[in-house]
Amino acid sequence: MLDVRRMQVLHAVITNGSVTAAAAHLGYTPSAISQQVSALEKETGMRLLERVGRGVAPTAAGLLLTEYTATISRHLAEAETALADLRAGRTGRLSLRYFASVGPTLLAPALARVRREHPGVAINPKLADPDDALSEVERGDADLAVVVRRPAEPHHRGIRVMHLLDDAYQAVLPAGHPLAGQRVVDLTDLAGQPWVGSEPPGPCLTPITDACAAAGFSPDYVTKSEDYTTAQAFVAAGLGVALIPRLGLSARHPGIVVRRVRRPEPIRAIHAAVRTTALGQPALRTLLDALKEPRRQ
Repeated sequence: MLDVRRMQVLHAVITNGSVTAAAAHLGYTPSAISQQVSALEKETGMRLLERVGRGVAPTAAGLLLTEYTATISRHLAEAETALADLRAGRTGRLSLRYFASVGPTLLAPALARVRREHPGVAINPKLADPDDALSEVERGDADLAVVVRRPAEPHHRGIRVMHLLDDAYQAVLPAGHPLAGQRVVDLTDLAGQPWVGSEPPGPCLTPITDACAAAGFSPDYVTKSEDYTTAQAFVAAGLGVALIPRLGLSARHPGIVVRRVRRPEPIRAIHAAVRTTALGQPALRTLLDALKEPRRQ
């Protein structure tokens, strides 16, 4: 394979008209320039320069290499500029995965900040199943995933997991429910109630199941919904009570009341899972900082 640096030395000799002038231009000794050209001639197996008067001129092979060198040098300069833009966060691509309830409440404001500070970065947010999001980061299909994790879950090689916030579940009751007059509801107060399921099986259901078990009962689900809007409508219709996380209550049905839960308070811990090789991206660091903003408020 031809040595690009030697090709650039040859280009300097030809464009400057002599070995001495090329040496002065590049900051080398004339002897070093001659050695580089000789080594390149050995690589090509052809003469690249011929003496003309007090200077040198390119042979047909030397002229051919010089033309390619100009193209290569231009592409190298473009690559350096592109890398500088990527390093500074002026360009690039940011791929992320998230689950539904963090989209409008947590993710949208964070992405708005990334867009303001890094307008040249292409952002690709994609809704993903909570069980699949982390796998996509592991495979390199995504740079970041917003996930719900339990403290005891194992760490994954090549992934850094960062805690963003704790999202507490709230008691969602029909308007006029006997417990609606209380500011705080003990979880045991819901033990004998019919329940509306608001979570599919998975990491977001676990905090509810664990908290109810700690309170000494298992919820009596009379109907289930896998989205918070429908669950609220079921509660408003009087089908039962529900537990919905605070981030899932950004838009509330007019026929419900929401109360804080205690003894115990179910909480889902929301984390960002990031490929460690992607942490150098300025846009990703901005996104992480913005995702942590609600915790600082």
